[in-house]
Amino acid sequence: MHHHMPLRNKIVVMASVMASLFLVALDQTIISTALGKIVEEFNAFSSLSLVVTAYLLTTTVTVPIAGKLSDLFGRRIMLLVGVFIFAVGSLFSGAAGSIEMLIFARAFQGIGGGIITANAFTIIGDLFSPRERGRWQGFIGAVFGFSSLIGPLLGGYLTDGSMFFGLTTDWRWTFYINVPIAIIAFIVIAIYCPRLKHDKKPRVDYYGASLLVVALATLVLAVDNTETVFQGLLESTSLSLAGLRAILLSIAALATVGFVALERRAEEPILPLYFFRNRNFTKIMAIATLFGAAFLGAILYLTQFNQQVFGASPTESGLMLLPMIGGLMATSIIGGQVISRTGKYKIFMQTGIVVATVAMLMLVMLVPESSYVTEAFIILFLGMGLGIVMPVLTLAVQNEFSQKELGVATSSSQLFRSLGSTIGVAMFGALLTGGITTALGPNIQQDDAYLRMLAGSEQIQSIGSLDNSDTLLTLNTVDVKRQISDGFTAQTEQLPAEQREQQQQVFFDAQAEYSSKVTHAFSDSLHKVFILAAVLMATGAVFVFALEERKLRGGPDDAPGVA
Repeated sequence: MHHHMPLRNKIVVMASVMASLFLVALDQTIISTALGKIVEEFNAFSSLSLVVTAYLLTTTVTVPIAGKLSDLFGRRIMLLVGVFIFAVGSLFSGAAGSIEMLIFARAFQGIGGGIITANAFTIIGDLFSPRERGRWQGFIGAVFGFSSLIGPLLGGYLTDGSMFFGLTTDWRWTFYINVPIAIIAFIVIAIYCPRLKHDKKPRVDYYGASLLVVALATLVLAVDNTETVFQGLLESTSLSLAGLRAILLSIAALATVGFVALERRAEEPILPLYFFRNRNFTKIMAIATLFGAAFLGAILYLTQFNQQVFGASPTESGLMLLPMIGGLMATSIIGGQVISRTGKYKIFMQTGIVVATVAMLMLVMLVPESSYVTEAFIILFLGMGLGIVMPVLTLAVQNEFSQKELGVATSSSQLFRSLGSTIGVAMFGALLTGGITTALGPNIQQDDAYLRMLAGSEQIQSIGSLDNSDTLLTLNTVDVKRQISDGFTAQTEQLPAEQREQQQQVFFDAQAEYSSKVTHAFSDSLHKVFILAAVLMATGAVFVFALEERKLRGGPDDAPGVA
């Protein structure tokens, strides 16, 4: 442990760690504004979700392995490897010449992101006593909050072709911007970060790691973007989507059974099974999974609500989340300070998750006729609740184990939260899509005058099929509506004035009617998503109240497992 390191050195190390973590957190939000331009350049609408999923998949499978390797080989070397891989992945992503190349580069980038995530939270435990960790966990939570605010703004600025050091930017710069930050973080970590190593004879559980990768990868692919990833296989065989998912889930189950059998005998298991004999650990993993699903569901679909209902651009929809981000950052920092002073954390988790659950349920109040003030009021309290819970989860799990087990214990929490997010997004997406399809009706393409006008146009074919709910939503976004309107106006310019005005009036009335249908269908379906998210959060609250609070030790001599 390095609890006795001078405070100045600790601050320098934490600054570099937070810089590397900022890369990962920023990447999750900055790319959202670039996806539209990426799809447009590569003409690959069907592959859009893969750009996100490729990164998420490799991050998920890397986190638990990186956590264990950091216990064996040291935090510094793993952080340096993570930052290097992330920087190279970012560089290749920006230079991608095809959508396939971009997806591959994003997957490589995700490996670096997983390594950074696993170690950034663990280093707090190495540098600070349990009583002091709350303060720094709060700052880490603030980093995520700040990145959620600046990501859409910076992404929009770079994607829209602004000037940056005399160069004209585009979507590629949302990846290039990571490289200089990564270089600075790499240098500072290399100079100031101690080895933070806890095992003199590393023994890597390669077989266990391999089975864990297979189990997690097949599970993620079975629940998220299965049809897109395996489109070629489904088209070339008689295999159904349900059958393919059953096969993937079976492989995941078999790999999990094999992993458990191996971990029972492994000298240095990737995920020690005896952890689950600790009731608090099991409860915290359940909380992390449920929290991860509910949290990401709320954030992801709130931005969609702003774009569909309020007609906001991607950048504006990010700005509209400012009250939530402000609440999250404030309670994250203040909560961490109070926890460090009092040594109590359970009451904060209880308060935070109850507030978040109630606020999540209140999101059902949002309808197309709502004012933004109503949304701002609700998401302010949602952010305040989330900001308390996020950092305390890591603090609570670290407090359960010895110093030499800190890496794998911390990364386990990140793993289950990531799994919850992945499964939650897939589940919410299916619920939202099904609800919209049902609300609009099976014959919307034939029944709606606006869609009949657009059918067969090259503009629509470049976006997607009118039988797809994603396409129906895309047609209702501000930029696409403007492009379609401009195109129609240009087509009617040569007509006589009276005829032109008549056709344009019919067109814009049909467009407004279609927009109203989609907006209400989207809002009604989104209510189901928010209800499910609130149920998941409430279930997590049950586990929070069932936790047995352990005393946060106040100094280095009180910390467990001195190596």
